[in-house]
Amino acid sequence: MEGFERARSWRQRSQNLSRSISRSMSRTNWGMEDVFAGSRQSRRTSHVDEDEEALKWAAIERLPTYDRLRTSIFQAFVENDQQNREQKLVVDVRKMDLNDRQQFIDRMFKVAEEDNERFLRKFRNRIDKVGIQLPTVEVRFEHLNVEADCYVGSRALPTLTNVALNIAESALGAAGIRWAKRTKLTILKNVSGIVKPSRMTLLLGPPSSGKTTLLLALAGRLDPTLKVGGEVSYNGYRLNEFVPQKTSAYISQNDVHLGVLTVKETLDFSARCQGVGTRYELLSELAKREKEAGIFPEPEVDLFMKATAMEGVESSLITDYTLKILGLDICRDTIVGDEMQRGLSGGQKKRVTTGEMIVGPTKTLFMDEISTGLDSSTTYQIVKCLQQVAHLTDATILMSLLQPAPETFDLFDDIILLSEGQIVYQGPREQVLEFFERCGFRCPERKGTADFLQEVTSRNDQEQYWADKTKQYRHISVSEFANRFKQFHVGMRLDNELSISFDRSRNHQAALVFTKYSVPMTELVKACFDKERLLIKKNAFVYIFKTVQCIILAVIGSTVFIRSRMHTQNEIDGQLYIGALLFSMIINMFNGFAELSMALARLPVFYKQRDLLFHPPWTFTLPNFLLTIPMSVIESVVWMVITYYSMGFAPEASRFFKQLLLIFLIQQTAAGLFRFISGACRTVIIASTGGALMLLLVFLLGGFIIPRGNIPSWWKWGYWASPLTYAFNAIAVNEMFAPRWMNKPDSSGNSTLGLAVLKTFSLSNENWYWIGASALIGYIILLNVFYTLALTYLNPLGKPQATISEETDNHEEDEQSESKDKSRMRRLSSIMRDSFSGPLSTMDGNNTRGMELRRMSSRTNANGLSRDADSYLGLQRGVAAKRGMVLPFAPLAMSFDSVNYYVDMPPEMKEQGVTDDKLQLLREVTGAFRPGVLTALMGVSGAGKTTLMDVLAGRKTGGYIEGDIRISGYPKKQETFARISGYCEQNDIHSPQVTVRESLIYSAFLRLPNEVGKEEKMIFVDEVMELVELDNLKDALVGLPGITGLSTEQRKRLTIAVELVANPSIIFMDEPTSGLDARAAAIVMRTVRNTVDTGRTVVCTIHQPSIDIFEAFDELLLMKRGGQVIYSGPLGRNSHKVIEYFESIPGVPKIKEKHNPATWMLEVSSIAAEMRLKMEFAEHYKSSSLFKRNKELVKELSTPPPGAKDLYFLTQYSQSSWGQFKSCLWKQWWTYWRSPDYNLVRNFFTLACALMVGTIFWKVGSRREDQSDLTMVIGAMYAAVLFVGINNCQTVQPVIAVERTVFYRERAAGMYSTLPYAMAQVICELPYVLFQTTYYTLIVYAMVCFEWTVAKFFWFFFICFFSFLYFTYYGMMTVSLTPNQQVAAIFAAAFYGLFNLFSGFFIPRPRIPKWWVWYYWICPVAWTVYGCIVSQYGDVEHKIKVPGRADQPINLYIQDTFGYDPNFMGPVAGVLVAFTVFFAFMFAYCIKALNFQMR
Repeated sequence: MEGFERARSWRQRSQNLSRSISRSMSRTNWGMEDVFAGSRQSRRTSHVDEDEEALKWAAIERLPTYDRLRTSIFQAFVENDQQNREQKLVVDVRKMDLNDRQQFIDRMFKVAEEDNERFLRKFRNRIDKVGIQLPTVEVRFEHLNVEADCYVGSRALPTLTNVALNIAESALGAAGIRWAKRTKLTILKNVSGIVKPSRMTLLLGPPSSGKTTLLLALAGRLDPTLKVGGEVSYNGYRLNEFVPQKTSAYISQNDVHLGVLTVKETLDFSARCQGVGTRYELLSELAKREKEAGIFPEPEVDLFMKATAMEGVESSLITDYTLKILGLDICRDTIVGDEMQRGLSGGQKKRVTTGEMIVGPTKTLFMDEISTGLDSSTTYQIVKCLQQVAHLTDATILMSLLQPAPETFDLFDDIILLSEGQIVYQGPREQVLEFFERCGFRCPERKGTADFLQEVTSRNDQEQYWADKTKQYRHISVSEFANRFKQFHVGMRLDNELSISFDRSRNHQAALVFTKYSVPMTELVKACFDKERLLIKKNAFVYIFKTVQCIILAVIGSTVFIRSRMHTQNEIDGQLYIGALLFSMIINMFNGFAELSMALARLPVFYKQRDLLFHPPWTFTLPNFLLTIPMSVIESVVWMVITYYSMGFAPEASRFFKQLLLIFLIQQTAAGLFRFISGACRTVIIASTGGALMLLLVFLLGGFIIPRGNIPSWWKWGYWASPLTYAFNAIAVNEMFAPRWMNKPDSSGNSTLGLAVLKTFSLSNENWYWIGASALIGYIILLNVFYTLALTYLNPLGKPQATISEETDNHEEDEQSESKDKSRMRRLSSIMRDSFSGPLSTMDGNNTRGMELRRMSSRTNANGLSRDADSYLGLQRGVAAKRGMVLPFAPLAMSFDSVNYYVDMPPEMKEQGVTDDKLQLLREVTGAFRPGVLTALMGVSGAGKTTLMDVLAGRKTGGYIEGDIRISGYPKKQETFARISGYCEQNDIHSPQVTVRESLIYSAFLRLPNEVGKEEKMIFVDEVMELVELDNLKDALVGLPGITGLSTEQRKRLTIAVELVANPSIIFMDEPTSGLDARAAAIVMRTVRNTVDTGRTVVCTIHQPSIDIFEAFDELLLMKRGGQVIYSGPLGRNSHKVIEYFESIPGVPKIKEKHNPATWMLEVSSIAAEMRLKMEFAEHYKSSSLFKRNKELVKELSTPPPGAKDLYFLTQYSQSSWGQFKSCLWKQWWTYWRSPDYNLVRNFFTLACALMVGTIFWKVGSRREDQSDLTMVIGAMYAAVLFVGINNCQTVQPVIAVERTVFYRERAAGMYSTLPYAMAQVICELPYVLFQTTYYTLIVYAMVCFEWTVAKFFWFFFICFFSFLYFTYYGMMTVSLTPNQQVAAIFAAAFYGLFNLFSGFFIPRPRIPKWWVWYYWICPVAWTVYGCIVSQYGDVEHKIKVPGRADQPINLYIQDTFGYDPNFMGPVAGVLVAFTVFFAFMFAYCIKALNFQMR
């Protein structure tokens, strides 16, 4: 009531003072505020403030509705001479600038989760006061079934044979014939349930239990190839009756973003595309009712609501709000980054993915594992904010989390527990434990409920939770749990609710969205244009690079075809001019190749945004096309200005501008063509191939290699369809109809010189110029329309292929898992046994032994992960001795003293006024890691954990390191250190095309010393696979992360296994448990613990450990933001040492019962806590006794123990170069064999190419009438080799680029030196290229009808083989020279132009100016053409007609015109081999010398 009273009194006062308001507001030199500035404390002031506010509200109320909804009161801080004061300003919410918004957010949300709740309560009160009801969505799913088809066993691997079979099968499948063993894999089995509004629901379940599938099904985003039964409804509406993508938001677990955009730019774009939904309608209704009731809203809430309801604002307040609650405000201006550009950390990227969807207006959120890579306190903060959103704004939130900490778990209202595709429990969180107790399982003390729930349904982990030890345990299957739940009171209540269907009349009209796009098209187009402009600005380097390349090629071209050597006397001169025009045309055509890789790089993000209905595809393609036009104009003008006059083209202005127009149109056609190819082909390898095929067709049939009259009738359509036909005809006619050509007679004297030259190309009409130009414009429009259609209707390629191993399919699952358990117990015991030296004697019967094994391999016990104290006991009892496979190693300690690390100051920060040259990331870090001790490196995101690990492990490639790092007392040398250390990276980088077992064998064979025999290595690999529990996945392909192959958690274990098989003494692990659920994390941590118990030194950075995981560590090194240590020491039992240390600091709150010490510790030491306590934790630690003790320990460890020797190895690598080469070759061989998209596509292309060349140049080899026949043959050979070569070069690039990231990791791990790796990569290509050449030469040779003599055929074969090979190696070399594949593609394309120009086809060698002849001799394609011509025609004495001369024998004509010496075949062969070797050597050298990985 009080609010109403105050409002009424304000109203009365405002009437008395209303006259003065306009004056007080318009008066800028002194405002009403200034009068009362001095007496802030008096009661009068507060009255005046209120008066003033009332006046302002009254003024706002009198505005027309449209303006009223845009105007609010903003509290700003005004800096005065004496002091800062608060000032209330009336603002237009759309005109608030960045600082205003930032100031508002900082003031409103100082501590994100507390202030967010306070703010949302105010918001809720405002709405409740006037009785508005918020729209809500209830999501139901009934009898949902999802099935997938999958292959069994090795048939699922994508080897060349399997893929060929699949293609054949799908062809036969159409006829109904099937022979491969396929099975149905059920992902979800008959699940039903309700997700309720204004409740937070947590989706839990072990990996591959169907969580993602359920979320996708509810969001209406399932893959159409899956078989789906049952139905999903929102408020009683089925998915096809409204637009689910707009009503709900699915937040994926894969982070797909444009690396060059900053966090804020990414979210701003998303906010603009998603619009404001019904916020504006809500606001206007609210304002109307408030006006009627005479209520003045709170200024902050009013400002926020008005600012976030405005459509078409480029940067909305909602973005700033989202950045704040997700904790991204610190990196708002950092680029997101990708593989090659350093950007955000993994956890921050995850939050950007979440933020991208939250900025929209949808209130139904399906969130898939949003906490991957976040520390537990950040996760808690984000989930807490989302919980407030759910409760106070009636949102519907279903979220799957992997390892929710107990306090995060307690934020949820409902739990859905999925296992093996069935729902085991769905209902209130409070009753979930009761249900399992009824089934006979109890959650132990100090165990998170979430972890318990994920393990209790699993066969391997169930027994330890059996509550009644007096009764015999029996395994309860998932189906049995699901049936028992139906009888449980929660399950029965759920059934009742589902039986009554939702009453549609209860549906709020604003709850569901029925329109596809929620923002007016003009706004979407504007947003897309802005984003495109931004991207062009960010990618400026590429455009500048293209223009510079254009300038260089123009200069080269104009000095080759220099006007002083260009005459207009006879037909031969005319041919030379045509050559110059062709050169211009082709270079500008190739210029478009860069579009291909750029368009492809953007496709993943485009598909994501298209599927989320951010914007229609045409709003993506339109700006893409329009905004590149200015660049194209610049390039065309530059090209023409440099070449036109210096090449001596017709000196008339009109012809100059006409040619300029053509060059511009050719560039645009090329760009359109390549964009269309990228949209239609969708993957780099297929697109490069598709691109090259299209180019080849367009090229061969353009009418300049084969004149129109000579094209076989079955290819005539190609001539009319090729855009180059029109371009060439127009550009030739434009030049040849100039007076200087038309006023001279030709050599026969029958017609003019210009027409004689054009007659060769079947041209005679000047109208061809306008026909050609308009045809090109038509092509530009057509190709861009096709590109848009391709993006609209085609989906991305590559889907995860479900596989089932043969055994699983054949045996009953029960038998298998029992036997697996036994074998695991056996292996585990042998590993444990070997970790303790000491005499082993056998004395007891099998009985005790069985008991011991059971106890040792017990999964986890009440105090977290079993430390296996019992294993000592087992040894005293004498467990039977069996030589285990733990290979011998030397335990080593690592100490580091006062380590500092700096990087160069990022330019973004310099722009903001930071003056320092260097940014310090680590400050005075001191500590030690000891053998047999498991150390956790912890800290909030951005504290420098990974940085410290990279510095200590020697993985940093840039920056400045200071301080002393020692290994067992000796200074660390990186070469020897790499041999004895392992590093598990956070992003699991592996070769995608090998299986799990092969990855481990490869690592073991390269990194284990020579003394270990082959048999032992294989046994050791199997041991390690057992240890990390990958034995059931040993034949699974690794695949690319997030696309194919292993799940995140399986990749994680593979990363650990790959390092373990190297048998290292010191292992670094970067976030070994991020991205895993509790059970998987427990498996990984068990792996880690087992490793430590063998006496190794293990250090892990860790983000959000559960109590179990946290207490599995022995020591903790805790860092704060800024890279300073705030605790380094033991954890103690139940973490009591850490707790004691922090609780002893005055003002730190005590830890609550059952609270996770890890989370508590991060919370009490946060920056907010430091500000509250007015102290520095780092300084406190430095003055503690703990720090002194650590200093002493470091000092003790930095002197070598008596009798110790420094690490020394005879060789840098554990294998000889030959051994390294064999292992690399073995892996590369499998990679190639299983890369069908590379090898099959390449072979398909070569076949298509051979058939095309064969059919277009049908029987040309037998024609020997006049000089044009010979020109055609040269054209045929030139085209034949050049295109297959260029395709080889293009397709090899992505393969090498993917392998290179793996190479960086393996080289840093000291697995091999560069030479054997490069040699293996080079040799792997040989059999494939040989096969390619064989069928290519046979087809082309036969169809073109060259002379069938053995020598001639083999020369042709030899030349083709080495030409294809040098092109392939040239492609490899370009990747090793450049930082990423896009630059490599541009770099390679730059030289295609030169290869073209100097191949001897456009301008014969005798006509090349002497200052360029040297390049002819170093141009590989020139040697190829030389070899082809001489080997075929060097000995032919048949006479041919030559215009303007007497008839001449072919061999003499070749020598005169082209300068080809018939006796020069030996040197040609030698040079071709030399080129091949040179490119291969350059690849090896560059990959060794250049490191483009930024760390």
